[in-house]
Amino acid sequence: MKRIFGIVILAGLMACNPSEKKSSDKNDTLQKDSLSVNNEVLIKDQKKADIFTAYVSLKNALVKADQKHSQKAAADLQKSLANYEGCEPTAEVAGKIASGTNLVDQRKNFTILSADLIALMKNAEIEKGTIYVQHCPMANKGDGGDWLSTEKEIRNPYYGDEMLECGSVTEELKAK
Repeated sequence: MKRIFGIVILAGLMACNPSEKKSSDKNDTLQKDSLSVNNEVLIKDQKKADIFTAYVSLKNALVKADQKHSQKAAADLQKSLANYEGCEPTAEVAGKIASGTNLVDQRKNFTILSADLIALMKNAEIEKGTIYVQHCPMANKGDGGDWLSTEKEIRNPYYGDEMLECGSVTEELKAK
């Protein structure tokens, strides 16, 4: 019985992203994500660029499961969003993440935040680079969750090193 249960769990994890090579050392992979930016993204509107930069910092903190850094990045994002007309409700969501003391709740609010920012970035004038819209079907108890990334390589903010590579690119927002 234990053997069958183990096989089912393993199959579920492999089904999430079977085509990508799994890293043997997840800490090295997490460190690589924070240090390398192969795809520089330039957005014409400076306010949108500031929002995107703060968002990516928050996403990376959630990937690392760093609750304290998530709070700081969300606070920075909240300020940037509050300075952009029409984004006040999204700034409130960022504020919830900034004041959150529980990583699970931060990630839950990140889903709402990401939906709003994906819509915002789809209307951004990208001058250079590509913004990747990524999706994890297992996030939020199977409801799924999307996020933005500067890299095509999946680094899942909903599960961090538990399922680092779970997800896929669903859309690419490119310079025109």
